[in-house]
Amino acid sequence: MTEIVLAGPRTGARLRRYLRLTKPRVVSLIVFCAVIGMLLATPDGVPMPTMLAATLGIALVAGSAAAVNCLIERRIDAIMARTRGRPLPRGEVDVLETFMFSAGIGGGGLLLLHAFVNPLTMWLTLATFIGYALIYTVILKPLTPQNIVIGGASGAMPPVLGWAAATGQTPEQAWLLFLIIFLWTPPHFWSLALYRAREYADASMPMLPVVHGRKYTQRSIFAYTLALGAVTLLPFAVGMSGVSYLAVALVLNAGFIFRAWRLWRDYSDARAQATFRYSIAYLSLLFASLLIDHYLP
Repeated sequence: MTEIVLAGPRTGARLRRYLRLTKPRVVSLIVFCAVIGMLLATPDGVPMPTMLAATLGIALVAGSAAAVNCLIERRIDAIMARTRGRPLPRGEVDVLETFMFSAGIGGGGLLLLHAFVNPLTMWLTLATFIGYALIYTVILKPLTPQNIVIGGASGAMPPVLGWAAATGQTPEQAWLLFLIIFLWTPPHFWSLALYRAREYADASMPMLPVVHGRKYTQRSIFAYTLALGAVTLLPFAVGMSGVSYLAVALVLNAGFIFRAWRLWRDYSDARAQATFRYSIAYLSLLFASLLIDHYLP
């Protein structure tokens, strides 16, 4: 009886460790953007079974990719203060069980997408997994300071996956959403890299502020933020959205550009952290405004 009583808490703790391997905050943003893509794809909405299967399948594969990232970078994670509390550096899970967990949820997610959504979504999701878990994590991240720019293509795929799930197609509108996230990724992540530059240097990770210095990174953030602001106006320009989205986009862009300019002209770690936090709210609110505008009469 004692073993039965104790099994529950132990099982719950292990499940929480597995959940942390999937980087749930990152996955939640991925799923959010994929759902937005689904809902924007059709004027009459998406059948609930398709939406549920696509959402769960994409979430499982994204979680699997995150676990593979944790597995590959476990030694680097042990060095950095931001990541040393993850389950692998702490010895809470081992390499084999992480691999088996990742394979299980990733394979399950792909099967779910193939069986209950469509093969296109499954193949695109698999390509996204390979792009992030292998090409970005194994090749790009340790070799080039442009890792975030090139690897950002994988992170920008969720709305395309959602659009494919809803329609079986990936038209220009889906790739416009892709472009927005693609250009958002560098200023988002480089803001973090600025105030974590010493940790990346200690881990021998060639992030932009480590290789090219803080000033260059600050200018790059500002330049990408300007380009992002221009691209976010395209949904209105091509008739994909209306005036309500345009108004929100202008306000959000003004806030992002101002923060990026201030970060460039008068740097502090606090401002870099504030810019990083704002970038997360920025993307969420921008995509939410697209969705609201889509359903406005």
